[in-house]
Amino acid sequence: MRRVSAVLTVLLVLVSSTHAEPGLHWREAGPGDKTWSADILREVQDFAREQKPTSIMVVRDDEIIASAGDLGAKVNIRSERKSLISALYGIAVEEGRINLDSTLAERAIDDRPDALSPAEKTATVRQLLMARSGVYHLAAYETPQMKQLRPARGSHPPGSFWYYNNWDFNALGTIYRQSVGNVFESFQTRIARPLGMEDFSARDGHYQQEASSSHPAYVFHMSARDLARFGVLFLNGGRWNGAQLVPAHWVTESTTRLSDTEQTERGYGYLWWTYTKESSGLTAFFANGYGGQLVVVVPAKRLVLVELVDLAVNRQGVRTQRVLDLVSKISASLP
Repeated sequence: MRRVSAVLTVLLVLVSSTHAEPGLHWREAGPGDKTWSADILREVQDFAREQKPTSIMVVRDDEIIASAGDLGAKVNIRSERKSLISALYGIAVEEGRINLDSTLAERAIDDRPDALSPAEKTATVRQLLMARSGVYHLAAYETPQMKQLRPARGSHPPGSFWYYNNWDFNALGTIYRQSVGNVFESFQTRIARPLGMEDFSARDGHYQQEASSSHPAYVFHMSARDLARFGVLFLNGGRWNGAQLVPAHWVTESTTRLSDTEQTERGYGYLWWTYTKESSGLTAFFANGYGGQLVVVVPAKRLVLVELVDLAVNRQGVRTQRVLDLVSKISASLP
């Protein structure tokens, strides 16, 4: 009996260590708590002095092991918004509200001022999630680079070509509103509140409409400490305090490399980026927004790094690769 009890105790320890989440507020590890923590703190603070992000924090399971800046400051997270709506899609698909194989024609999705062609309307919701729709209509909230790289209309059939396409991402927002409801209210109800986010409310989001397209962008302002909770949710396979908030299979599939990109080390899933660096053995997935908005998850090390940059303050931002290199260095130092 004593042996059975000991085995159960070990199992409970393993389960709790696999799904550790922060409580009401984040707990900070002291610089001397672990043999490696002081070095990581120094690396992060040196990085912050050099790159000047608004906030940066490194989390292992349920505690902050290094941070700099204002972790409660809300910043426009740019294209990180896409990974947030990916989580909402996972829930909606599981509940039968959205069929990934339904086409734009079946969902009565079109655009203006230029209408979609019959061929473009054969694109599926799944292809939009993969940035493979083949719809190269003008889109709201594009960066200059996205406009420059956009292929010509009709140049690639749906499903045949990966292009990081704001039209796809914005149309997904329209489909979600038609099928479920307001993106920001859903995020607040289905994710922010269950995770105990300290700063986010539906008022921190807005739809940005532009004349180029009938599909607005859905813009989020969030804090680093709230985004870190979102990262831990995906680190834990969509579970939080024993509840499966996002289906586990969706977490796995959406953070799997489903498409190659123009950079060998980076792939793309369902609105999540993947990263594999063979030289360091690092395997991660991340949400990425223009100018240095990042949530990087390293499952093998139980690690989440969040960076936010207010581009009104730091106009040059921080390059994504610099942050990924920092993550590689931190990961290599962890047991």
